Amino acid sequence: MFTATPVHGFIIRNMKTDQELYRQLRGLSCEQLWQEEVARFDRASPRERFQRVAVIRAVGVAFARARTAEQKAAARAWLARLLHDPQEKIRRYAMGALPKLGAGRREEAELLALLRTTTAEREQKFLGRALDKIGGTATLDVVAGAPGVLPQTEQKVKASVARRQSPSTVRLDCVVSRFTGLRIHLRCRRGLETIVRDEVQERIGPRGQFRLAEVRSGLVALVPAVPFALADLYALRCFGTVNFVLGTVSERLQSCGGTVGGRPPAGGRPYIGDPLPVNETDPAGFVEALAAVIAAPSTRYLFSTLTEGSLRYRLDFVAKGHQRGAVRLVANRAYALCPELLNDARSAPWSIDVHPAGRGSSVELRPRLSPDPRFSYRQDDIPAASHPPLAACMARLAGRVSGEIVWDPFCGSGLELIESALLGGVQAVYGTDLSPEAVAIAQANFAAAKQPSVQAKFVCGDFRDFVTVPGLGPDSVTLMITNPPMGRRLRIPNLRGLLADLFAVAAAALKPGGRLVFANPLRIEPRDPSLRLQFRQVVDLGGFDCRLEKYLKA
Repeated sequence: MFTATPVHGFIIRNMKTDQELYRQLRGLSCEQLWQEEVARFDRASPRERFQRVAVIRAVGVAFARARTAEQKAAARAWLARLLHDPQEKIRRYAMGALPKLGAGRREEAELLALLRTTTAEREQKFLGRALDKIGGTATLDVVAGAPGVLPQTEQKVKASVARRQSPSTVRLDCVVSRFTGLRIHLRCRRGLETIVRDEVQERIGPRGQFRLAEVRSGLVALVPAVPFALADLYALRCFGTVNFVLGTVSERLQSCGGTVGGRPPAGGRPYIGDPLPVNETDPAGFVEALAAVIAAPSTRYLFSTLTEGSLRYRLDFVAKGHQRGAVRLVANRAYALCPELLNDARSAPWSIDVHPAGRGSSVELRPRLSPDPRFSYRQDDIPAASHPPLAACMARLAGRVSGEIVWDPFCGSGLELIESALLGGVQAVYGTDLSPEAVAIAQANFAAAKQPSVQAKFVCGDFRDFVTVPGLGPDSVTLMITNPPMGRRLRIPNLRGLLADLFAVAAAALKPGGRLVFANPLRIEPRDPSLRLQFRQVVDLGGFDCRLEKYLKA
């Protein structure tokens, strides 16, 4: 049996040395590490091995990208031997490096054998972290119901096994029939909420499946009026994400859907909750409140109704960074309350997002659909391309005239043209771009959108030379719609001049009554008086504000 006997002060003094040595070693090739550093480590005295323990970490990183299976297998065997080293620190570093090399059943058995013999809590914790990544059914047999540091390992390994044996998918067509008190948040980029609201009102109508409850910055809230499916919500194109509100946790009150103090809601109906007192400044109370929301019967109902396969989710504290410690505490407590719900950071079909909401937090369940079924036409993309819901919002803002002729001067991956065509009434679309790659991608995406009745032409060239493109010329276009270069990811030498030229070209190319809809990154307006501003809204484009504008050619 191994026990940990490190000298604390010595470890603190040498922590920086470990990091410095690791930075030097990680740049070496597998051959250099193996022939020089590993050989030196094996020959070294116990004291020198302790001082050069960073070699183990470097082997885990370098051999994870080894060129041959033989190299990787040799490194795995070496690390497995180190699991039985007399020094606890060496064993611990080997535990951390081994999962990086694709360890299997043999390595799992080695870790489990060590777990059965050690009584050191820190060593159990590091063994648990290694088994989190490579454990399977054998690990579950050992850790199921074990006290101490291992319940998290039980949940992670259970999720890993479920991921392999029962892959999960979101059911778009299953009907949610129990919806009393349920609130749905359609979240979008700040500034687009009025366009999302208008689409909701147009699509659902006054007697539709959903009732409009609230509109605020970056959010449109709905409540169901009749049973519905996720597919009904994904018929809308302008929102960013759809979130089911599971409950709220505030400084003084926590509204928990499904149960109140452990009691089932009246009549067994979900989403009816009384406030529970909880002090957010008390970490244990806050963790307990969040876990209670996640494990509530109403949450389990949504999960089970809308999921095919294992019930897995990823917990995320929105706008607060990784919060790994809080995630671990909340997920472990929620698992203790409801073992069928598994927190899983890898390929989970759902996310439980904790959003700041006033003086508290809104706990929301969000489907993680990739690709988004609304934008399945995206065969490829380019850097700095439009966000698809933004393209849908721009197309909706543009409106529609019969026999529309649409041109995107900076077509990128073609999203604005596709979203315009999907609204109907379009006769022809034109896309121009300086990048041949962008033109090819836009062409492929448009073909995937399957709009055979719309004539499409994509040309590599400068938009200022539009008269050379067959079909384009003065007074030839009814709609110019574009998300031009912003100068953020790719430097634009004269962005102000580029946008001034865009206005000038729009004044020339648009038919009388034609519209220009674009995202304007600068405070610049057209010099030509024939372009008259009809709409302007500041929109958050992911860390910076931009003006979404619509002009009409008089």
